[in-house]
This record gives sequence, structure tokens and C-alpha cells, in this order.
Amino acid sequence: MKLPPGKIPIDILKDVVFKNLGTNRSEVVLGPAAGVDGAILDMGTKHAIVSMDPITGAVERIGWEAININSNDVATFGVEPAFFFSCIILPSGADSKIIETISTQMHNAAKDLGIAIVGGHCEITPTITNPIVVGCIMGLTEKGKYVTAAGAKAGDKLILTKTAGIEGTAILATDREEELKKVFSPAVLEGAKHFYNQISVVKDALTAYRAGGVHAMHDPTEGGVLNGIHEMADAAGLGVRVLEEKITVEPETAKICRFYEIDPLQLISSGALLIAADPAEADNIVNSLGREHIYANVIGEFNPNPNKRILVHGDDSAEMLPRPASDHLWIALSR
Repeated sequence: MKLPPGKIPIDILKDVVFKNLGTNRSEVVLGPAAGVDGAILDMGTKHAIVSMDPITGAVERIGWEAININSNDVATFGVEPAFFFSCIILPSGADSKIIETISTQMHNAAKDLGIAIVGGHCEITPTITNPIVVGCIMGLTEKGKYVTAAGAKAGDKLILTKTAGIEGTAILATDREEELKKVFSPAVLEGAKHFYNQISVVKDALTAYRAGGVHAMHDPTEGGVLNGIHEMADAAGLGVRVLEEKITVEPETAKICRFYEIDPLQLISSGALLIAADPAEADNIVNSLGREHIYANVIGEFNPNPNKRILVHGDDSAEMLPRPASDHLWIALSR
């Protein structure tokens, strides 16, 4: 079976990856699970939240993204990220300047978030064509003081912060600038490139968690907002009803997606945050985010039937919630 670019299909995760996990250790509170982007380890007096992500589809700000994308996964537990490990893999022909660039980007991003870079590895690998940075990040919390992506409950409101396709818009505007500037004005492209400034959800997640009433959080990365919603529903064994018109898509994103004939709701969306919230607290969470100048909106509701996942369009027509086979960034980059 030939696999598409991006994350491997969930059935292979369950049937292959999750069946080969080595030794069972008592310290593992939460191990690998579909839709959950981190592990929980018992460290004695505290719990450690640990997550890992590679940065493969971006080049210009790869070190900066490595810190921020990995930090998001820990923050979705309602926990501050604290310690970072990196594995930097470079193609043949790379020089010391690119190592300096990536390292400086990671240093600056880590300082902004209060994170210590505590270890890692760096090598030249002849078989790759672009740099790859794999990050592993940890955060510490009091025992039980966290949420997971699997915590959504039937009846919970689904909240989305910011907009769809944030990271994908920034990547395409940066890495395909020469192509896109033939079609779009400098103002559109500059605006799109600045979407990188929105990629962190650390503030979003910690603000929402501290407001109270949050049952689950998840940042939609590969596969975009739609895949992120599926991952939350998979993790909780629930269905969901999503109102498409409530999902904000910025003009820059819409224009670039139309050019590449891709769906902004299936475009990598780091920078947005999905929140499952107690219905009685949803408005308070949205208002708390607003006070921090973070736009948020209720875009749907979870239901008890995992086979009932519906996307309602603006004209009130509905379809089964699409599950992306591959992130639409890869479709755009292949054209």
C-alpha cells in the first residue's frame, strides 16, 4: 500500500504502530492514542507532558517553527512548555551558516516562550534534499491538572480560535513567493507571510484552560481544521456537527487556496486551536480569549454518535465531514 504525503492513516496507526510499543511501564499515565498529541508520564510529585513533531514542509523559518509547533502540543494540555530537544538533519552541501540560522531561530523562539533547549543532535544526511528539524518538548504540571484531546463530551460546544489555514498560508506565501507574486500584489503576499506571527497557540490554550470549563483542546496541524476536528472526535469516540460559515478564512488564505485549487479547511492550520467546552462556559471562554485579543468563535457541537459527523454549509445543505487523505499543502507544493 503506497501512502500519501503527511501523517499516516489512522488505521495503520492503530493496527501497526500502536501494537509495537515496547515494554509496559507503570510511569506511563497516557501513551500513544489516536488524536492525542502527547504522552503523560508520572515523575513522582508531578506529571510530565511530552510531545514530538517534525518540521518538514517549511524552509525559511524551520527552527522557529520547530519550537512553536512543538510548544503548541504541550499547551493544548493546558500546560506551559518548558524543555526542548532537537534533531537537526541537513542535506549534503549544507554549510555552517544554515546551522547557525536554525539554531538562532530556535534560541529566539524558545526565549520568547520561556523554554530551555536542553539537548539534541545534528547531522548531514545525503539522501534528503531539504532540512528537517524534529523536536521533542516537555512541560511539567501538578498531577491531574491538565486536559487531553480525548476529553470532549457529547453536548460540548466546539470553539475555534483565529482562522483556518494559518500555517499553510504562511508557508506557501514564503516558499512560493516568486510564483505567487506574478498573480498577487506585494501587500497580499506580505500579509500572508506575516501569518507566521500567529502560529503559537500557547497563549490561546493557557487562557482558555484558566477560564474554566475546557474539556479538551487540540491544535489542527496536518489536514487542517477538518482533520483536527476528526482527531478530537476520534479520540473521544464522538460525532460532531460543524457549521462551515462559522469557520473564519482570511482573504489572503482564500486567494492563495483558490490559486492552487485547494481547500483552506484542509490546509495545515497551526496557529488555530480547537476547544471542546462545557456549553455553560463556552461564552465565558470566548470572552476570556477576546480580552487577550484572540479571536474565537463557536463553530459546532459534539454529539454521542461517532458515525454522525456533519459539515453544514452556508446554504443549510450538509454532507459528511470530509476526512483529508493528505494535507492540501502537499497538493499545492506538488503543482
